[in-house]
Amino acid sequence: MRTLIQLSKGKTSRQAHRNLPGAGTNGELLKDDELTRRGFDGREAVLYRSNDPTVFRTEGRFKSTSAMLGDIKPEDLTDPRGNPQRLYYNADATIWLSRRAEPMPFYRRNVDGDECWFVHRGSGTVETEFGPISYGQGDYVVIPKAITHRFVVDAGETMLFGIETVGELRAPTYVGLGRHAPFDPDVIRVPEPAAIVSDRDEYEIRVKYDHEYSSIFVDHHPCDVQGWKGDYFPFAFNIADWNVIMSDSLHLPPSMHCFLVADGINIINLLPRPFETVAGVERIPWFHRNADYDEIALIHGGKSLGRPLKSGLVSHDPQGIHHGFPDRARIKSRREWDEHSRIEWEIIMVEAARPLKLDPAVQG
Repeated sequence: MRTLIQLSKGKTSRQAHRNLPGAGTNGELLKDDELTRRGFDGREAVLYRSNDPTVFRTEGRFKSTSAMLGDIKPEDLTDPRGNPQRLYYNADATIWLSRRAEPMPFYRRNVDGDECWFVHRGSGTVETEFGPISYGQGDYVVIPKAITHRFVVDAGETMLFGIETVGELRAPTYVGLGRHAPFDPDVIRVPEPAAIVSDRDEYEIRVKYDHEYSSIFVDHHPCDVQGWKGDYFPFAFNIADWNVIMSDSLHLPPSMHCFLVADGINIINLLPRPFETVAGVERIPWFHRNADYDEIALIHGGKSLGRPLKSGLVSHDPQGIHHGFPDRARIKSRREWDEHSRIEWEIIMVEAARPLKLDPAVQG
């Protein structure tokens, strides 16, 4: 529910996230803490606190966690027939890590849902029945439900961060921005049918159905399609082709940078852009409690305020928990205002409307 009603009580700034009032702890600026419904698209309250709300001790499941992807070893790292490692899951989606070292010795068909794989490291080709799609670092590879495919990885490190959704993945409607923002549909890469030479008497297609795997075998190449048309197809998209939506006078929330959505799931790009320049604007994301979404964040790379971010770190913040950059980063951004003109972060976010469970592989 969106309303024009807003009440202000006590010590506040005239505009949210700009020119914060003083008299916090040790005479510093107050901390702006935002509590929101429906991500950032519903009712909200900005609370002006004396202390850092992210400093607390927890007991039980309700806590933020993080893990380094490089420390997790999926089955497919050592076994070509192995599966990716499940990281997080709920009724709407499962988040996976693949570190496949060799090409799949089979073809695959997921009947449980759509797949979106973000290429954190590595390169290769996805062979699909629509044609091959090459991929490299920074690409998304989107494979809709029931499409037969096979990942053929190149030599070297491969690290794929996967989001499998029960609902159909689709682009959101960017109201008022037009057809070509924040990305032009012409930049997605779709497969062309390719001539296939069948070199086996039999091909295996592993089918994921109701969370279980079965195999079917065919006496011809699974990718024997010579032509296709329609609006249902696999594709690749690179984050370098994303046009960041910006404001010079307000740090925009993550929901402004949404790439794909499915029932209960948002996939979001936080990518390099100029910093806000209007005096008094808080450039660093404010402290936040997202009342209706769990948040997953993968640091793909980049830096913030001149300091490298920890590439490969994946974190989980459950809905209703305080989280955000530490207060020292906010203080540094104000103190070094003239030294930094851009934020160079590369972060892939997933918002989940239902609480996520953690696989033991990522439990802290």
